Amino acid sequence: MKAFCLNNISKVALATLKNDDVVVNDVNEADSILVRSFAMHEYELQDNILAVARCGAGVNNIPLEKYAAQGVVVFNTPGANANAVKELVLCGLLLASRDIIGGYKWIEENKDKEDIGKLAEKAKAKYAGNEIYGKKIAIIGLGVIGVLVANACVNLGMTVVGYDPYLSIQNAMRLNKHIKYVDKLDDACKDVDFVSVHAPLLDSTKGMISKEMIAKMKDGVILLNFARDKLIDEQALKVALEEGKVKKYVTDFANPTVMTYPNTICLPHLGASTDEAEDNCALMAIDELKDYLENGNITHSVNLPDAQAGVKQSKYRVCIIHKNIPGMIANFSSVITNISGNIATLVNKSKGEYAYTIIDVDKEVDVKTFLNLDGVIKVRVI
Repeated sequence: MKAFCLNNISKVALATLKNDDVVVNDVNEADSILVRSFAMHEYELQDNILAVARCGAGVNNIPLEKYAAQGVVVFNTPGANANAVKELVLCGLLLASRDIIGGYKWIEENKDKEDIGKLAEKAKAKYAGNEIYGKKIAIIGLGVIGVLVANACVNLGMTVVGYDPYLSIQNAMRLNKHIKYVDKLDDACKDVDFVSVHAPLLDSTKGMISKEMIAKMKDGVILLNFARDKLIDEQALKVALEEGKVKKYVTDFANPTVMTYPNTICLPHLGASTDEAEDNCALMAIDELKDYLENGNITHSVNLPDAQAGVKQSKYRVCIIHKNIPGMIANFSSVITNISGNIATLVNKSKGEYAYTIIDVDKEVDVKTFLNLDGVIKVRVI
């Protein structure tokens, strides 16, 4: 692996590189790119780049379709920063329940007064809040982060309701047995003290916390959003905050609109901003790149299909990124047959209009033979 870094990448992760795996200073010498927040939409990607790994979950800064069409795999690192986000959600839960911010501001304003102790005893009643123990919370979206938050809330003595129409078996098995799972968003949001949103931003989820959904919530509900700002109908939220329907809104996404809303606690996208999370994300990104470059395996791709054929053991492994059209496997087999080769392993996976095929073969193949086939985008022989 010869990686070029578009951002500062965790030194802890880079220190794990051994032997021929290095970070290069010239992108023209690289075969892969490690990136965090660098905006790549206008970035001219060199032909020598085989893969891009985003050290984090969000990939809004990367032109996924453009790179797929060029045969460049884009990876992300889902779950690597999950614990960091979970802890910040719990912090938001406490900030919204207890007026910690108000109390801290009062202390700052009066810290130079000699009788600050006595004054604080008189003033503290204005900053009284509520305990979260025994309260009820709805977790909307039970991915890796949602499951961690849900389980933590159970351990804090809360009653937890979970909702996710696409709950995976793996995540379902991780849920605490005391969490009540419901299959309707309405059922999750009604009669709860808190709603914490952890859904991905898709066309189907944009504005999912709508005017109608807020109306079905309990008066004085506290809404937490550490997923994506567009999951909330902001105009409906404004009205709900002004009328007191929503008591507090805690978000990790600052924008000019939300900043003007009453009873809102806005954080500067701190969810994954811990040293540990940055290390974990970079370590996962490096592992994904190495496995792809050395074995042709794709894990956690966001623009091409995942496919695994294990550690390369055959003499040659052919990795083909191609269009997802009929007859491709037959064409690949014919190429191998024409050189009297034997196929030991063949893995084919598709995702939308793209597909990826891994073929282990005992004889050397000419890359150009595959590239001449209609629908083939990129071919690599390991």
